Amino acid sequence: MDKRHQLRITIVQELYALFFSPSHKLSDKTKIIMQNLDVIDDHIKKAAPKYELSKIAKVDLSILRMSIYDLLIEKKQPPKVIINEAIDLAKELASEKSPAFVNAVLGAIYEEPNNVNTQ
Repeated sequence: MDKRHQLRITIVQELYALFFSPSHKLSDKTKIIMQNLDVIDDHIKKAAPKYELSKIAKVDLSILRMSIYDLLIEKKQPPKVIINEAIDLAKELASEKSPAFVNAVLGAIYEEPNNVNTQ
């Protein structure tokens, strides 16, 4: 398995675990994502207004948080690569409907003016 893919799985697992108990051992990237959680969650709320954050599956929310951080804050990879990786993670880790949901939310964020498509 690709090291970058494995790292993303680890980050999603760490973000998921935080829903249940505070973790003392987090990667640096997970810590940074958590520091930016308010901004990240605001983007999710705007892109998926019909869904309260508490109603979104925890795995989906973890994938979205990591991916939105990658899209809007870190910006080290092309947006389409980030979105495709998020969809792959949703296929691998989440429910049958998750890939479509993750794609829709990230696609809405990508299309939003002043986000990633105006770089």
